[in-house]
Amino acid sequence: MPFSIATWNINSVRLRMPLVERLLLENAPDVLCLQETKCPDDQFPSAAFRKLGYEHIAISGQKGYHGVATVARRPLEIVEKREFCQKGDCRHLSVRVNAGGKQLTVHNFYVPAGGDEPDPEINPKFRHKLDFVAEMNAIRADHDDNSASVLVGDLNIAPLEHDVWSHKQLLKVVSHTPVETENFEAMRKAGDWVDLMRLNVPDEQKIYTWWSYRAQDWETSDRGRRLDHVWSSSNLVPSFGGYEILRDARGWDRPSDHVPVIARFDLS
Repeated sequence: MPFSIATWNINSVRLRMPLVERLLLENAPDVLCLQETKCPDDQFPSAAFRKLGYEHIAISGQKGYHGVATVARRPLEIVEKREFCQKGDCRHLSVRVNAGGKQLTVHNFYVPAGGDEPDPEINPKFRHKLDFVAEMNAIRADHDDNSASVLVGDLNIAPLEHDVWSHKQLLKVVSHTPVETENFEAMRKAGDWVDLMRLNVPDEQKIYTWWSYRAQDWETSDRGRRLDHVWSSSNLVPSFGGYEILRDARGWDRPSDHVPVIARFDLS
């Protein structure tokens, strides 16, 4: 069986725990990285995860906002809970897990959304987002013969033309503005990260992982964006077995506006 990592902005883990249970029962990823858990550590539903066989749990949460969690069916070692922009927000968690004879460092990120106005001079939320991405330059795709790195999460930027439903109409909309996309891609390349979701997918093919709650009929209008990402160090590329976007999850009962992405590797 391949080794798999899932990433999902769940938009409140306690509210949507039934959806998480469905994901785990139907897809059984080895590792699940959640974002926007909106849950302090002492209220995280650990018992529900352990009941499903996910006994290894790493969390970095706060009340009502943000929060990330990584759960697994195999042992995890917490590496770091890095603070960005001196905000005290819980937006990053890295762990180590063994797979295929390699020690994988898995970074789980929730990048700030940035508000509605794409001007850092008048919108402090957008300034925060740009500063956060700049600080992510310190996160590198470290690897050697016995180790590798993976970075996943809700990165809140759709970097490429066909990562959004309309490149032209969204150039001035937060998540796809040139200042975001250019800095984002520069940061990814500087860290030597490989964008696995675009590795074998033509640039002209649309990829979405998010559909707004504002749409009356999200499926028919299909105005999506690729805000959720899966990156790796270059030494994992030969073992990358593809990925799946669980689009149907956007239509589940009381869904998140993001859907899970599951990446698979030929590692045991």
